[in-house]
Amino acid sequence: MELSALTALSPTDGRYAGKTAALRNCLSEHGLLQRRHLIEVRWLQAMSECTDIDEVPRLSSAAADFLEQLLTGFNADSSARIKAIEQTTNHDVKAVEYFLKQQLAEHPELDQLSEFVHFACTSEDINNLAYGLMLSDARSEHIQPRLKSLERQLAQMAEAFADLPMLSRTHGQSASPTTLGKELANVVHRMRRQRRALARVEITGKMNGAVGNHNAHRVAYPEVDWIDMTRQFVENLGIAWNPYTTQIEPHDCIAEFCHALMRTNTILIDLCRDIWGYIALGYFKQQLVEGEVGSSTMPHKVNPIDFENAEGNLGVANSLLGHFAEKLPVSRWQRDLTDSTVLRALGTAIGHCLIAWQSLEKGLGKLAVNQQRLAEDLDNSWEVLGEAVQTVMRRYGLPEPYEQLKALTRGRGIDQQSMRQFIRSLDIPDSAKTLLISLTPADYTGFASRLAKQLNHYQ
Repeated sequence: MELSALTALSPTDGRYAGKTAALRNCLSEHGLLQRRHLIEVRWLQAMSECTDIDEVPRLSSAAADFLEQLLTGFNADSSARIKAIEQTTNHDVKAVEYFLKQQLAEHPELDQLSEFVHFACTSEDINNLAYGLMLSDARSEHIQPRLKSLERQLAQMAEAFADLPMLSRTHGQSASPTTLGKELANVVHRMRRQRRALARVEITGKMNGAVGNHNAHRVAYPEVDWIDMTRQFVENLGIAWNPYTTQIEPHDCIAEFCHALMRTNTILIDLCRDIWGYIALGYFKQQLVEGEVGSSTMPHKVNPIDFENAEGNLGVANSLLGHFAEKLPVSRWQRDLTDSTVLRALGTAIGHCLIAWQSLEKGLGKLAVNQQRLAEDLDNSWEVLGEAVQTVMRRYGLPEPYEQLKALTRGRGIDQQSMRQFIRSLDIPDSAKTLLISLTPADYTGFASRLAKQLNHYQ
């Protein structure tokens, strides 16, 4: 059976292939091979620029141009040729080395330098930098832009509904009112912190040989300052240099990357569940989509499927990201190979993130606020003013204010009349009494509106 979206084992390449297609250039095996090839070429160029390595002289402009053309010309056919070589070598990085040597054979000057391809390198020198570039590109080109888009959407909603009062629910019970905009602003503020944390994660890399000591480098060219040279090489790739490693770069940075993504996803799971609940309460209606079916047997249903899809995919992503963060920094002695197969699933995890974020954006775009339902809940919850009344009573020294309001409100139905009757009986200044009597649940929102409108001020 041929591979297609219908026969793919992973839904990221099957059912949801259209939502993850943009990731293929940086997180697929082709993306990995392209970056391995890039690093091998850059390493050869770096040696040619080192004046202490006489056997690799400075490249002519024609040779330098040829190498750049190899990089820009790398395509799906290039990856296919590497995979064909791997059928013989049974070693993926060695296949890239042999492929590059075949390319250099087309240029006499470079053909003479072919044995300096992969010079003094272990496979992990190439791999750790390739994965570093993949994650860096995924972060800048896909993850951060998508999260910023979601933040903007939520921030716009926060501003639009900054003044719209809503009953809070702590422990599922009625609680001091807020505004819908403020609750959305809470999410935006949390997301921004985690997105900045993700941006600050320093992706590290190494180029120091079989056990991290430049052993072969130093024996071959003892006069070269390999530590400084490889530092410059790694940093020129846009990756932070890690001078202390075993054979593998320890992947601590990938764990940090995954944890930052997990925290973002956890915030969004929280949002999905809250929106799901608000839809169930009737606070939100969902725009109908022509031809869409909510149930195979109950024709009335308009299910919150976008939020359920997002929550499910966020959960899958976090399960994978959590495994990466726990497993990848652990390697037996100077190297074991368990990280190799695990790293290949990075694209799957980020794919599930992308699916979830798109579903969440779609779901948010279909919401319509049911202001009547919000107002009904507030008007049926006069007991929430008990907090305000007993706090004012404390100010003016009345005895046992909390206990009095507890006796009045706890577990009892309180309406406007009974609450105002209690307030009129209080021995407090008339100004305070007038303020409390005029107060309604919809008015009792503190600085919620201001906080929602000043979201950007506090970022």
